Amino acid sequence: MINVMTIDGHKAVIEYDPELEMFRGEFISLNGGADFYATDVAGLAREGSTSLRVFFETCRANGVEPYKNFSGKFQARIPPKLHERAVTAAAARGVSLNQLLQIALEHEVLSPA
Repeated sequence: MINVMTIDGHKAVIEYDPELEMFRGEFISLNGGADFYATDVAGLAREGSTSLRVFFETCRANGVEPYKNFSGKFQARIPPKLHERAVTAAAARGVSLNQLLQIALEHEVLSPA
Protein backbone atom coordinates (compact mmCIF):
# COMPACT_ATOMS: atom_id res chain seq x y z
CA MET A 1 0.00 0.00 0.00
CA ILE A 2 1.32 3.42 -0.94
CA ASN A 3 0.14 6.06 1.48
CA VAL A 4 0.57 9.06 -0.79
CA MET A 5 -2.24 11.43 -1.65
CA THR A 6 -2.11 14.29 -4.16
CA ILE A 7 -3.89 17.44 -3.01
CA ASP A 8 -3.97 20.50 -5.23
CA GLY A 9 -1.00 19.08 -7.17
CA HIS A 10 1.14 18.46 -4.08
CA LYS A 11 2.02 15.02 -2.71
CA ALA A 12 1.41 14.21 0.94
CA VAL A 13 2.28 11.09 2.91
CA ILE A 14 -0.69 9.80 4.90
CA GLU A 15 -0.45 7.73 8.08
CA TYR A 16 -2.86 6.69 10.78
CA ASP A 17 -2.36 8.11 14.28
CA PRO A 18 -3.86 5.57 16.70
CA GLU A 19 -3.62 7.96 19.67
CA LEU A 20 -5.82 10.54 17.94
CA GLU A 21 -7.78 7.95 15.95
CA MET A 22 -7.27 10.15 12.89
CA PHE A 23 -5.29 10.15 9.69
CA ARG A 24 -2.36 12.56 9.49
CA GLY A 25 -1.05 14.00 6.24
CA GLU A 26 2.26 15.73 5.68
CA PHE A 27 3.34 17.38 2.44
CA ILE A 28 6.69 16.09 1.24
CA SER A 29 8.31 18.78 -0.88
CA LEU A 30 7.48 21.82 1.21
CA ASN A 31 10.08 23.78 3.10
CA GLY A 32 8.21 23.66 6.41
CA GLY A 33 5.34 22.14 8.30
CA ALA A 34 2.01 21.91 6.55
CA ASP A 35 0.50 18.85 8.15
CA PHE A 36 -3.20 18.13 8.52
CA TYR A 37 -5.57 15.67 10.19
CA ALA A 38 -8.94 14.12 9.35
CA THR A 39 -10.99 11.00 9.98
CA ASP A 40 -11.68 10.18 6.31
CA VAL A 41 -10.41 10.70 2.77
CA ALA A 42 -12.75 13.59 1.96
CA GLY A 43 -11.68 15.31 5.18
CA LEU A 44 -8.01 14.77 4.33
CA ALA A 45 -8.50 16.42 0.94
CA ARG A 46 -10.35 19.36 2.48
CA GLU A 47 -7.95 19.85 5.41
CA GLY A 48 -4.90 19.36 3.16
CA SER A 49 -6.12 22.04 0.80
CA THR A 50 -6.66 24.44 3.70
CA SER A 51 -3.24 23.62 5.14
CA LEU A 52 -1.60 24.34 1.77
CA ARG A 53 -3.40 27.65 1.38
CA VAL A 54 -2.35 28.84 4.85
CA PHE A 55 1.22 27.58 4.34
CA PHE A 56 1.65 29.44 1.03
CA GLU A 57 0.06 32.61 2.42
CA THR A 58 2.46 32.52 5.38
CA CYS A 59 5.46 31.95 3.11
CA ARG A 60 4.45 34.89 0.90
CA ALA A 61 3.92 37.17 3.91
CA ASN A 62 7.34 36.27 5.34
CA GLY A 63 9.29 36.13 2.07
CA VAL A 64 10.10 32.45 2.54
CA GLU A 65 10.67 30.00 -0.33
CA PRO A 66 7.90 27.40 0.09
CA TYR A 67 9.63 24.47 -1.62
CA LYS A 68 12.55 22.32 -0.49
CA ASN A 69 15.61 22.39 -2.69
CA PHE A 70 16.67 18.89 -3.76
CA SER A 71 20.32 18.93 -4.83
CA GLY A 72 20.41 15.39 -6.17
CA LYS A 73 22.99 14.45 -3.53
CA PHE A 74 22.42 12.51 -0.34
CA GLN A 75 24.38 10.30 1.97
CA ALA A 76 23.27 6.76 2.74
CA ARG A 77 24.40 4.50 5.54
CA ILE A 78 24.27 0.79 4.81
CA PRO A 79 25.87 -2.27 6.40
CA PRO A 80 29.48 -2.85 5.25
CA LYS A 81 28.63 -6.24 3.75
CA LEU A 82 25.85 -4.69 1.62
CA HIS A 83 28.27 -1.95 0.54
CA GLU A 84 30.77 -4.59 -0.56
CA ARG A 85 28.11 -6.53 -2.48
CA ALA A 86 26.87 -3.33 -4.15
CA VAL A 87 30.37 -2.43 -5.32
CA THR A 88 30.78 -5.95 -6.71
CA ALA A 89 27.38 -5.82 -8.45
CA ALA A 90 28.18 -2.43 -9.98
CA ALA A 91 31.56 -3.61 -11.24
CA ALA A 92 30.01 -6.77 -12.70
CA ARG A 93 27.53 -4.60 -14.63
CA GLY A 94 30.19 -2.14 -15.76
CA VAL A 95 28.59 0.81 -13.99
CA SER A 96 29.59 3.02 -11.08
CA LEU A 97 28.15 2.53 -7.63
CA ASN A 98 26.27 5.81 -8.13
CA GLN A 99 24.73 4.50 -11.38
CA LEU A 100 23.74 1.23 -9.68
CA LEU A 101 22.07 3.17 -6.88
CA GLN A 102 20.21 5.34 -9.40
CA ILE A 103 18.98 2.25 -11.26
CA ALA A 104 17.82 0.63 -8.01
CA LEU A 105 16.05 3.80 -6.82
CA GLU A 106 14.35 4.31 -10.18
CA HIS A 107 13.12 0.73 -10.07
CA GLU A 108 11.79 1.15 -6.53
CA VAL A 109 10.10 4.53 -6.87
CA LEU A 110 8.95 4.45 -10.48
CA SER A 111 7.54 0.91 -10.57
CA PRO A 112 3.79 0.57 -10.12
CA ALA A 113 2.90 -0.57 -6.61
